[in-house]
Amino acid sequence: MKLVVGLGNPGRRYNNTRHNTGFMFVDKVSDAFKVKFKLDKAKRSKICEFNIDGEKIILIKPQTYMNNSGEAVLACRNFYKIPIENILVIYDDLDLDVAQMKIKPAGSSGGHKGMQSIIDYLKTTDIKRVRIGISK
Repeated sequence: MKLVVGLGNPGRRYNNTRHNTGFMFVDKVSDAFKVKFKLDKAKRSKICEFNIDGEKIILIKPQTYMNNSGEAVLACRNFYKIPIENILVIYDDLDLDVAQMKIKPAGSSGGHKGMQSIIDYLKTTDIKRVRIGISK
């Protein structure tokens, strides 16, 4: 089982803004697999699930706002009992050129408050992530 977390902010006001790059990424994945997100209030996320070659993939869009993303990620991790090594976080990065991507297996938040919240709640920096450039 894998958990893929797209970071962003909920609400119409933030739709299609560059800081919602993580949401947009998981939206494209859900579209490709023809699955729809559903709000799960207990997990404080919009969630969809599908299988690839028999492995369950869970996509989430935390509904806690970016700076509190860790609450939703921890709730989903605990509910599904997903090991840290099976979590991938997708988020925007001001320091990368538009559409440039960097993949990191672990590390600090680099100042990204959503990622820092996840690190704080999961109590580890060993979280895989994909940073997508939005430039300054």
